[in-house]
Amino acid sequence: MAIATATLSLHFGKFPIRQTHSSSRIRHRIPSGRGLNLNYPRASHRFACFGSKCSITDTEVYLDHVGTDEVEGQGRGVVEPHCPVPFVKLKTDILETESLNLLAEATFVDTLLTALPVLSEEEQHALSATPAHPAGLHAFYASCIAANVVEQLWNFAWPSAIALIHPSLLPVAVMGFFTKVAIIVGGPLVGKFMDHFPRVSAYNCLTIVQAAAQLLSSVMIIHAHSVRPTSLSTLLLRPWFVILVSAGAIERLCGVALGVANERDWVVLLAGVSRPIALAQANAVLNRIDLLCEIAGALLFGFLLSKFHPVICLKFASGLMMGLLPVTIVFTYLANKLSTGVLDRPKPSQTCCRTFNADSAIDANSIVFKGLEAIKLGWKEYLGQPVLPASLAWVLLYFNIVLTPGSLLTAFLTQRGLHPSIIGGFSGMCAFMGVAATFVSSTLVKQFGILKAGAVGLVFQALLLSMAVAVYWSGSISHQSPLLTFLFLIILSRLGHMSYDVVGAQILQTGIPSSKANLIGTTEIAVASLAESIMLGVAIIANDTSHFGCLALLSLLSVLGAAWMFCRWMLNPTDEQKSLFSYDPQF
Repeated sequence: MAIATATLSLHFGKFPIRQTHSSSRIRHRIPSGRGLNLNYPRASHRFACFGSKCSITDTEVYLDHVGTDEVEGQGRGVVEPHCPVPFVKLKTDILETESLNLLAEATFVDTLLTALPVLSEEEQHALSATPAHPAGLHAFYASCIAANVVEQLWNFAWPSAIALIHPSLLPVAVMGFFTKVAIIVGGPLVGKFMDHFPRVSAYNCLTIVQAAAQLLSSVMIIHAHSVRPTSLSTLLLRPWFVILVSAGAIERLCGVALGVANERDWVVLLAGVSRPIALAQANAVLNRIDLLCEIAGALLFGFLLSKFHPVICLKFASGLMMGLLPVTIVFTYLANKLSTGVLDRPKPSQTCCRTFNADSAIDANSIVFKGLEAIKLGWKEYLGQPVLPASLAWVLLYFNIVLTPGSLLTAFLTQRGLHPSIIGGFSGMCAFMGVAATFVSSTLVKQFGILKAGAVGLVFQALLLSMAVAVYWSGSISHQSPLLTFLFLIILSRLGHMSYDVVGAQILQTGIPSSKANLIGTTEIAVASLAESIMLGVAIIANDTSHFGCLALLSLLSVLGAAWMFCRWMLNPTDEQKSLFSYDPQF
């Protein structure tokens, strides 16, 4: 069939088509085009009706019953004329006009291609630094601020309030231990939930669950302050403490899932994965929001605790949770709307759901088997990565649970009778060192290279923590001045810790293939949580404040081990390491 413009007159007729004995039947199609030039100097007699050169527009010709093994000059037998082929009568004057039009069009296309603007290097840099959805990104920042203020305030509030119930580290250690276990076990399940449901709905659902868990925990702690104090063994078996541990585990699990969604998914979509400078700036903004909210939360609750009863402070925290929850949800929806729905994700297909329901028993066994296989594969890939020592050094830092601004150190300082405002100021200064580290780390990389910058951060942290432990074991920690010196050294050590955290992330990004980044990254988080849960288990056994020095010594040994492992790996590079970090001044 031929479809032509008004410039062509078409007549259909029949003429013989030769056919081979092959059983195959192939339809040959000449695709439609704006202009099609046919020039066949060796055309067979079957197409003699076409001119040696013609121009046909919007033409489709189908030739049926043509064998694939047809060879020119062989098998020219004539079969019944059942296949119509078009005869085209061409008008020479119209063809000349059409040729001129085609020439004009070709000239226009050439002019258009040569006139396309090419961005300069400065313009490309500006485009790379511009977020894909700037308005949505700013709404996302506002949502993160509202959520992080509550989360960081609560992270400081609950250990301080529990430490005032009983003079022991055991309640805080038990809560921390079960929180880490919940992350290790429930993390993949929550991650699967986030992947299989729309982003905005799943995010807001987890936000509401986290706020409800925080409110329930606050109610349980208020109830504990209102009852008469009991022995430690009785306290751990009380129903309110069991509910508190469960709510705390759910709250942390939701917090980790929301943090991963913010840092690994949402910010990439809003800033643009193909805009590296904008993405790096967005990551830096998220990091600073988290640290500044940590400073504000610790200082605010520390000030309130120094002025009012713990129950009043917890009620204030609960009111802040309920007040900022709708703000977080509104800004989350606003971020999606301002980004033209880039955060939307369709639900799983109904076919998959029907397949799952049809044979649930087999699929359940398959899910368990695949889950175990995924865990094995994760460990195999993790242990086989080319930058394993750098990752293990990062994991070893998680064994440090008391020489860092965490729940155990907060509980210890509270039981020492230190003023709450000083404790809040200590946590705030540690977070401020984290903000400073984001600027110091870039200077270290420029000065020493990426590998030596990581070693400098670890060695700096190890030296200052060694001095802090020496001050503690000197026996004068019972006085306020040595205690403040002990805390000041920990604050300074955070500069080295956070510098390695920033540099180590870049080392891992360089050494881990992008195809395995998620698998190795999630396994690394599980290993770090396992390390922290082991130390919390030791803290449960040595729960008396008199054993704090032993816990501090174990924490110091883990930091020294991390520095030794990384420096040994840096000083004895392999060929693969030299290839990965060939740009480093050391190589």
